[in-house]
Amino acid sequence: MTNFDDMLSKAKELQAKMKSAQEKIKNIEVTGNSGGNLVSVILNGNYEIKSIKISEEAKKETQEIIIDLIIAAYNNAKDNLKKKSNEEISKITGGINLPMDFKLPF
Repeated sequence: MTNFDDMLSKAKELQAKMKSAQEKIKNIEVTGNSGGNLVSVILNGNYEIKSIKISEEAKKETQEIIIDLIIAAYNNAKDNLKKKSNEEISKITGGINLPMDFKLPF
């Protein structure tokens, strides 16, 4: 029975570490850029936009181009956030890829 208790203890420890990592990830901020830094977007760990910066040079473009630059910068920031999040999770799991919403059944 000790082996099962040990497994249960390690699983609970992993669950606590995952919860801690999820809280840490919420506080991460990443930047995404587009158009050679014409537009930058800062996202937090909840994928919420914290700020958008549009350079004076970009403001000379058409609205359609500016929108495309914002979308591209957001997508770049989203990719950067995924990488950062995966790095945090990897630190805890030793490289095992677990989903961010991983929950143990207890």
